[in-house]
Amino acid sequence: MLAELSLYLSFPFVRYALIVSVLIALCSSLLGVILVLRRFSHLGDGLSHVAFGAMAAASVAGLKNDMAIVLPVTVATAVFLLKNGKRGMIKGDAAIAMLSTAALAFGYLMMNLFPTSGNISGDVCTTLFGSTSILTLKRSDVVLCSALSFAVLLIYILFYEKIFAITFDEDFAKATGVDTARYNLLIAVVIAVVVVLAMNLVGSLLISALLVFPVLSAMRLFASFRNVSVFAALISVFCAVAGILISILASTPVGSTIVACDFVIFLLCTVFGRNG
Repeated sequence: MLAELSLYLSFPFVRYALIVSVLIALCSSLLGVILVLRRFSHLGDGLSHVAFGAMAAASVAGLKNDMAIVLPVTVATAVFLLKNGKRGMIKGDAAIAMLSTAALAFGYLMMNLFPTSGNISGDVCTTLFGSTSILTLKRSDVVLCSALSFAVLLIYILFYEKIFAITFDEDFAKATGVDTARYNLLIAVVIAVVVVLAMNLVGSLLISALLVFPVLSAMRLFASFRNVSVFAALISVFCAVAGILISILASTPVGSTIVACDFVIFLLCTVFGRNG
């Protein structure tokens, strides 16, 4: 097995997949802490469905680079949901559920009305549950993903204290002079970017697991914001690497294998955690 694994690691596409998965997993776990603590755990799932609808529209339009549509639409939706989630006509989870199901339905409808391939079911399944596209990345894909991921990490590090304040008590942070509207906009943008990047790793239906499981696992062991963030990042990176290597050796779906690893770690942390 070690010899086989060593052989696979000698191929550039496997190394590319590992680099991208580590970066996406790291960003997902850090932003997942914010979403879980603010009780917006379903936001990642909702945005992934919106991204699916945008991706379907880009495919129907014949665009070679679907990122030109998917990323702006997902960012705009994230901004809308976070900005109007509390005071809008349709609030919180209801708004997320409405937009996500509508986008999912219209996306699938467009793919059926204007098919771009002979295997619509396969295309839909690939988009929803992830595919082997993570193992066919080009150098340009890795560079783009790396640039976006490093931008997200840099934003998180530079504005850590403000993000911490808004996450725990937005009203108090606003009263102390923090421009909560600006930082909520910043958080919405980086969450949308990570969701779009994660679609190639685990598919749109499994993104919530990537955002939530590492955080919940870390919360079983630690109580402080900093410790939860650090340990969630370690868990997420470990599960991403383990999931990809297992999927290569066992010929299992990449996204599902990564999520399965996250779930196993969650169970272990639950059993041996502070309340276990």
